Amino acid sequence: MLQVVLPKQLNPQKSDDKEIIMITSGDLREAANTTCWPTQLKFEHKLQECLQKRGYKLTRAFPVNSEVGHGFLRTQREGCDHFANIDPDAPLIVLLTAWQYSHYVAPCLVHHRGPILLLANFEGTWPGLVGMLCLAGTLTSLGKNYSRLWSENFDDDFFNSSLDTWLKYGSVQHNTQYLHDISPVHPVMATSAGEIGRQVGNYILQHKAILGLFDTFCMGMINGVFPQKSLIDIGMPLESLSQSALLVEMNKVPKSLRQACLKWYEDQGMKFQFGTDPQTELTREQVEEQCAMMIAMARFYKRYGLSAIGVQYQQGLKDSCAASDFAEGAIGSTQRFPIPDDNGDIIAPGKPIACINEVDMGTAIPQTMLWYLLTSLNLPAETTLHDVRWGSEYNGVFYWDFEISGAVPFEHIKGGIAGATGYRQPAMFFPYGGSTIAGQGKAGRFIWSRAHYEGLDVIMHIGTGHAVELPEAEFERRRKATNYEWPLMNAVLDGVSRNDFMAGHQSNHITIAYVDEDKIAEVLQAFVAQCLTQKIKVKVAGDAFRFF
Repeated sequence: MLQVVLPKQLNPQKSDDKEIIMITSGDLREAANTTCWPTQLKFEHKLQECLQKRGYKLTRAFPVNSEVGHGFLRTQREGCDHFANIDPDAPLIVLLTAWQYSHYVAPCLVHHRGPILLLANFEGTWPGLVGMLCLAGTLTSLGKNYSRLWSENFDDDFFNSSLDTWLKYGSVQHNTQYLHDISPVHPVMATSAGEIGRQVGNYILQHKAILGLFDTFCMGMINGVFPQKSLIDIGMPLESLSQSALLVEMNKVPKSLRQACLKWYEDQGMKFQFGTDPQTELTREQVEEQCAMMIAMARFYKRYGLSAIGVQYQQGLKDSCAASDFAEGAIGSTQRFPIPDDNGDIIAPGKPIACINEVDMGTAIPQTMLWYLLTSLNLPAETTLHDVRWGSEYNGVFYWDFEISGAVPFEHIKGGIAGATGYRQPAMFFPYGGSTIAGQGKAGRFIWSRAHYEGLDVIMHIGTGHAVELPEAEFERRRKATNYEWPLMNAVLDGVSRNDFMAGHQSNHITIAYVDEDKIAEVLQAFVAQCLTQKIKVKVAGDAFRFF
């Protein structure tokens, strides 16, 4: 008879009525964990004081690890082991002051019976808000009830009243009425713009828009990995590619072609901040390697007949070659080094190649759909995702700071290629370096979007906004408060306040496509009709609803 030997059974201690359990999810990168730990510790003390004033006791679910110098979870296994000791009915706060890998805690949170609060600081340098939005989107897609809360210093009226509500009722509900459901039989389907959207949507359903992704599940983002059936049902199946194959293809790109590619961007006016020490500075060899990656990506794009292509961010490649960012931003640009295929023919001349940063399927869907729609309308079709990084007021107006982790299409930057600067990616994240494509996001109108899934249903949030070019001093202040090396876009979302967006958005990412003012109504209506045609549920945000 087979005997199964299990580890010693753990018996979680029953928590007190006035005890709140706190857990802290961390990063894969130890350098990030140790760098962010002092800020996390500061907010743990703030939270403890807030709860003590209310007669509650805050208990850490696991001790600080003195050997590694921080108290973040570092693996999914650690998270599961520590959760086994937690009373499943205890009120639980996940305190977030940095990026975190959601899969360290999400599987256990799904099984937790007690009330859950995702609590984040709201600042640019230590962006717990980014980690919170990722974990929130993950739990939404996993069908788990939770509450969310954010604050700059844990001392404002909004924070205090929301925390009191959660402590009393085990839940805090925010107003998300800025999101408006659009019926599949909405009258927009019968308009001329709706007809365009229906044609593009039906084309994708008939011919399929294949998403080519070099590995998936990036940075712990469960919310960025969609069920295969969900993708297939909307006509956008996955072509699963391996990053090892990408490295092999990169090695086939000769030195002369790499050098020609870099020279092309220098001739167009891009400024690279080159140095001599590859450990801490940007070198020509690093950018040449990134050029090889862009060329390899384009060749896969053509070879497999893809509609979009994306590279997993950081994991694996960061320990193998220069960062992917320059390659991603450059390949997504219309103005691009002429990339030859195996036969010498130029790949996709005069067109951007939709690039799915961080292999996030929730942005792959709108980016690729918008590429088809905007191309059909003979409009600029460059798209990108941004992190919802931070935001603050300037002259009484709240401007978001949307900041992707390294690169955007050149057409999204003030001054284009000539307005871009290449900085070395931070050594803390990228030991092999590589250039960013940095600059101020250009002023203009845009459509924003993001897809998430609930069960097998794909849901798209869609809105409009406008980007501004802030005065240099204010722009520099914001850059220094975030990651200086990365491109930064300052934006207002039309009719959607900061707290609206934080309450209802289901991701740390947002998709952006610039559209001229005189075309925005037509494109917005066509995009909604396209989504509905592809059996995607639509929620239109804020002032964009006036077009419906």
